[in-house]
Amino acid sequence: MIIEPRMRGFICLTAHPKGCEQNVINQINYVKSKGEIEGPKKVLVIGASTGFGLASRITSAFGCGAATVGVYFEKPPAPGKTASPGWYNTAAFEQQAQKAGLYAKSVNGDAFSTEIKQKVIDLIKADLGQIDLVVYSLASPKRVHPITGVVHNSVLKPIGETTFTNKTVDFHTGVVSEVSITPANEEEIENTVAVMGGEDWGMWIDELKAANLLAPEAITVAYSYIGPAVTEAVYRKGTIGRAKDHLEATAFAISDKLKDINGKAFVSVNKALVTQASSAIPVIPLYISLLYKIMKENGTHEGCIEQMQRLFAERLYNKGGIATDEQGRIRVDDLEMDSDVQAKVAALWAEATEESLPKIGDLAGYKRDFLNLFGFDVDGIDYTKDTDEMVAVPGLV
Repeated sequence: MIIEPRMRGFICLTAHPKGCEQNVINQINYVKSKGEIEGPKKVLVIGASTGFGLASRITSAFGCGAATVGVYFEKPPAPGKTASPGWYNTAAFEQQAQKAGLYAKSVNGDAFSTEIKQKVIDLIKADLGQIDLVVYSLASPKRVHPITGVVHNSVLKPIGETTFTNKTVDFHTGVVSEVSITPANEEEIENTVAVMGGEDWGMWIDELKAANLLAPEAITVAYSYIGPAVTEAVYRKGTIGRAKDHLEATAFAISDKLKDINGKAFVSVNKALVTQASSAIPVIPLYISLLYKIMKENGTHEGCIEQMQRLFAERLYNKGGIATDEQGRIRVDDLEMDSDVQAKVAALWAEATEESLPKIGDLAGYKRDFLNLFGFDVDGIDYTKDTDEMVAVPGLV
């Protein structure tokens, strides 16, 4: 079939297998070009099919030579219907890993569920014995609690008594408009923390440790974001920020539980990037388009793979030890949060209009990165060609 992007809001309903494959190969080639990392050898990535999770799996395998197990929740293809992009990403990754002689298997299903946790535990027991790194990179709008059965839905809202109003951009059309978001109530805050906080991360580590699957000195890392003043009302001081606070507190609780194996839990604060999740957050697309312009001009721009390669090589597996901020967090958002960069973003924010944005921002770069998430607008792919949508994941258990 000829596969074209079909958009609905901030979601693309189709994905291109060849474009996704080329994206994965490009990321693999980048990691290989940076040289070997003396890092983990057996890695579990929870949320392994897109974004930071996929980049973590690629870095583990092709930077560290690690055997990897990936967990994700993706839609497989059907005749005449494409899979979700993470399915094609995983298929491409596992094909390349097998070619390189690297172990790579995966489990597709709800990572919040007891059933999927057990399936992963059985796989690790059978094939790997113990693992030395657990990456937790889940991004989901809802969670069915595995114990209570309650369905929790997350919301993107500010916290407080006043409605949040600021600029945003429709990255499809370039229209800059004002957005207003009413504050969250307590139930919405609690639900967002239940979905995006650290409880499930803690459950995974508890289950893995109880099954004796964590190697001595095992590390686990989850991902967070802080961001600038212009986004904090809707992000860091909003419902998502409350969930991230919980995630960061969970790292300390997990570290306490891992003391007997000299293990440690960390939260890595990463850079703002175009992902399916970030595209859904008002204000963020406008901020990213301005940020990209500045960081590309400075030569400091990074995508997911550059961020994760640097996290592994310079932070997690740096021979000098793991440097953290005063809250115990690893910071790879340092280039984004540079004071000069943020001063320039703030100045451009005041100027940003529909007319000025094409000049002062990188909306074209934002749009391209968004399409790339789904395998479209990737260099070297002929989108006029018939493409087989029925791609299998080689290591799917």
